[in-house]
Amino acid sequence: MMQKEDCFYLGKIVKKHSFKGEVIIKLDTDEPGLYENLESVFVDLGNNLVPFFIEKSSLSKGTMFRVKFEDVDTEADAEAILRSEVYLPLNLLPKLSGNKFYYHEVIGFTVVDDNFGEVGTVVSINDASAQPLFEIDREGKEIFIPMIDDFIKKVDRENQVIEVSTPEGLIELYLG
Repeated sequence: MMQKEDCFYLGKIVKKHSFKGEVIIKLDTDEPGLYENLESVFVDLGNNLVPFFIEKSSLSKGTMFRVKFEDVDTEADAEAILRSEVYLPLNLLPKLSGNKFYYHEVIGFTVVDDNFGEVGTVVSINDASAQPLFEIDREGKEIFIPMIDDFIKKVDRENQVIEVSTPEGLIELYLG
């Protein structure tokens, strides 16, 4: 059984497309083209990730992905999966390199600031705000560093270190 933690969120089934059971998935990605030739996806139905096989699909307007699933042949079938979230296994994520990273892959990384030194460990990414934040644990204290390209100097996957350069005093604010 596929677990959510082994998957990433691909998008949501937002509407029915035809009376033949086709649906539109709104993809949550900057690069919809990467997902054009999928053979299957996992649909979250009542907290179970259920595999659905794709008969045919096409990208229309940007991130709108039109899909005909096997065995979803009527409007009623499509209605049953409407508004469901769609997931893919993590191993299907395109590999990122350099300073681009997926939120899940940097959890547990150590953050080192070029002025302050070792800051702590990334425990999560807070993306509730307009600007996502590294949530860092430093000996029980929480430190938040905005994930701004200018701040992120290097993502060292091999050693699980993120080198940052933050404005003077930012980290100290949290330690006061």
